[in-house]
Amino acid sequence: MAIIRSLPFFVLLMGIGSVAMLVPAIHATALGATRVMQTFFYASLLGLTLTLLAGLATSGRVPRNAALSQLMTLVLAFGLLPIMFAVPFYEAGENIRFSDAWFEMVSSFTTTGATLYENAGRLPPSLHLWRATVGWLGGMLTWIVAVAIFAPMNLGGFEVRTAGGSAQFTAGRYSQIGEVARLQDRLARHTATLAPIYVGLTFVLWIGLVLLGEVPYIALCHAMSVLSTSGISPIGGVYYAVSGFWGELLIFCFFAFAISRLTFSRGMFGDSDARLARDPEVHMALILVAGVTAMLFLRHWLGSIEEGTTSTLPALFSSLWGSIFTVTSFLTTTGFESRFWDGAADWSGLETPGLFLVGIALIGGGAATTAGGVKLLRVYALFRHSEREVERLLHPSSVGGGGREARTIRRQGAYISWVFFMLFALSIAAVMLLLALTGVQFETTMVLTVAALSTTGPLAIVGAETPISYAGLPDAAKAVLGAAMVLGRLETLALIALFNPEIWRR
Repeated sequence: MAIIRSLPFFVLLMGIGSVAMLVPAIHATALGATRVMQTFFYASLLGLTLTLLAGLATSGRVPRNAALSQLMTLVLAFGLLPIMFAVPFYEAGENIRFSDAWFEMVSSFTTTGATLYENAGRLPPSLHLWRATVGWLGGMLTWIVAVAIFAPMNLGGFEVRTAGGSAQFTAGRYSQIGEVARLQDRLARHTATLAPIYVGLTFVLWIGLVLLGEVPYIALCHAMSVLSTSGISPIGGVYYAVSGFWGELLIFCFFAFAISRLTFSRGMFGDSDARLARDPEVHMALILVAGVTAMLFLRHWLGSIEEGTTSTLPALFSSLWGSIFTVTSFLTTTGFESRFWDGAADWSGLETPGLFLVGIALIGGGAATTAGGVKLLRVYALFRHSEREVERLLHPSSVGGGGREARTIRRQGAYISWVFFMLFALSIAAVMLLLALTGVQFETTMVLTVAALSTTGPLAIVGAETPISYAGLPDAAKAVLGAAMVLGRLETLALIALFNPEIWRR
């Protein structure tokens, strides 16, 4: 931990990424793919050498502005590290352009999971493992950053519970960010706490899938993809997995870690008294999953009655489970499609509308988790504010209860949630316009934009009326989507905070 405290955060990320390149190198060695093994091994040595040089040049350096340094480090991490990750991917693959390799790595590191290679056979297995590994690293970085950086700065959804509102909208809010050594101490402490949990959960899911009959290599990729909510799969998703229903059931249990941070980090935010059963994000997730599943199920059930189709009990159960799993998967922005998802359409003869999945992915998962989207906590704040306003229309003299925190969420929390929602909507409009200018059909831009900003790459295949291929997009559109993925991962408020005069004056 002394190394973490002495080196800049970005240099540490370079070192971790360089060491992670040994994972596909070892896998390629086991498969006998000598060229792929050498590519990743030499890339790892090169990355470690650059990390050493950068560490010697920057060790002990104390920036004058800690808050600005933190945000700039995150921007550099998601902007530059994918370039380093793309080098071995480009060299080890065949007929791969570097721009396409960069797109794959940006998509993986931001846990979006969009891929240009829908046909799994186009890439060697070790490259699929590298995609999943990069996405897994991006998920772990999101966990640590949420606790060590976003929480003290009231960003990433934490502004909803803060009485004074968001940090970037309140003068002097950054006064709580002290010397940079404090940031390094927080990184060391929270990394030591969260990394073993993240690795342990991945290992448990991996072993569980293997015991259910899944191929170990595929099980590892799926385990890393579920924990990071990247949705990366070497076989096109759990739809084609050997583990079948029981594998989906096990994965479904691990979706909980993308719905509420209390599942893995209770007490890290001064909320040691919080209970998972009373978590508003869990309540919102249950309401959304139950509501959307009920609408889809009733739609197909009524459709089967109109068509005169006889339905058996197994068909009913398959349709219900396919809807529950797929809706929850897209709510957590993982994007895995159940193998029973198509059964609902076959049962009633009606197509399952992808617009439901677009809307559910737009909402996203919990704050301080690997999920993207608007976040359940912000949706909860808007819901409680709307509920209170309706109550005041009926009873103007009533007094809202729930305590100080509930009043804060209904007032300032709802206000800043609405500001974020408007910024998110403006981001959608801007990205759609840029994609349209690159020659992409306007109808397609909506699904691609939501997929990028909510970090739900598989949405392009499932959410559209006809599957959208990322490979068919022009290079300019891929660049726009890559930038949108970074924006969706960092969130608009965090980037706007860079332009806050209070930061630059410190």
